[in-house]
Amino acid sequence: MNTILSKSLKQIIDLKQRIDRHRPFDSNLNQAIQEKMRIEWIYNSNALEGNTLTLGETAFFLREGLTSEGKPLKDFLEAKNHAEAIRVLEDMVHDKKNITEHFIKSLHQILLEGIEYTYARGLNGKLVQKPLTPGKYKIRPNHVLTVSGNIHTYTEPEQVQIEMEKLIQWYNSDEAQNISAIERAAIFHYQFVSIHPFDDGNGRLARLLMNLILMKDGFPPCIIQNENRKQYLSELEKTDLMPNSESFQIFIAKELKRTMEVIYNLLLQKEFVEPWISPTPNREERRKMILFIAWGKTFSIGQMHNEMPEIKRPTLKKDLQDLVKEGKLKMEGVGKGMVYYLS
Repeated sequence: MNTILSKSLKQIIDLKQRIDRHRPFDSNLNQAIQEKMRIEWIYNSNALEGNTLTLGETAFFLREGLTSEGKPLKDFLEAKNHAEAIRVLEDMVHDKKNITEHFIKSLHQILLEGIEYTYARGLNGKLVQKPLTPGKYKIRPNHVLTVSGNIHTYTEPEQVQIEMEKLIQWYNSDEAQNISAIERAAIFHYQFVSIHPFDDGNGRLARLLMNLILMKDGFPPCIIQNENRKQYLSELEKTDLMPNSESFQIFIAKELKRTMEVIYNLLLQKEFVEPWISPTPNREERRKMILFIAWGKTFSIGQMHNEMPEIKRPTLKKDLQDLVKEGKLKMEGVGKGMVYYLS
């Protein structure tokens, strides 16, 4: 095993043990942690695929069921469907059910519920409308323009059934069960994306299945941050070129460790701030969302602005300064190196 991967896995196991020492969690705090993880998971996974909802809009919609003006209905359907898919995963973990092709197709159907078509870029570079068939394997070839500018073609439609059967067989094999859940989840994710069995939703579904594998082994979901999208896609492409590379597994381990560090910090803080409940937040609601995002992590003003692009940067800066003066946030560093975190 790669030395870096081995070290990362050890750090994650140590962190998991520290988190487990706090069990059983206070019920209110546990519910708050689950809520934060769910919102961030849905926001980031959908944003990786081009969904335009901000973190605040995602939180508002999931909590209140109300849409924001100017955003496509499809984006809200994706958030709603993703939330339902997570609930199904939680039931799978609770009932200790195994992953099957039938389950994967059912999960895909949930993800695309109410979405009739998507847009894809054809070989001539023009956008074309593609009809969707939720829960059914693709009947047309699909491809992607990679971050390096190359066209990568996925498994041909007539081979999808065979390759999916192989993937499930591998998942249930001694080879897969004798490695860590983190390695197993990352490999499953990569292999699923390589097949790209459906017309749309493959990336979101790959991350859901990866997290199901992790959750079945007692880990929290690995939330791949939208800000790391370029590296995420680069690691997938790197594995296409070097199939035996553990680079993608290392990336997944790093993202899982970050998620677990957030959870651990939340357990230490034992405090939760509700996100805003308005699509056009006033001063108090802006401050609530800042504290919600800050909960469990360190951030720069640029990173906070990426999470709240609807708020003008000078306004955001003033809110941060006020929260520091009130002792709710701490600030370290100067200039571009300045960061904030909860007191």
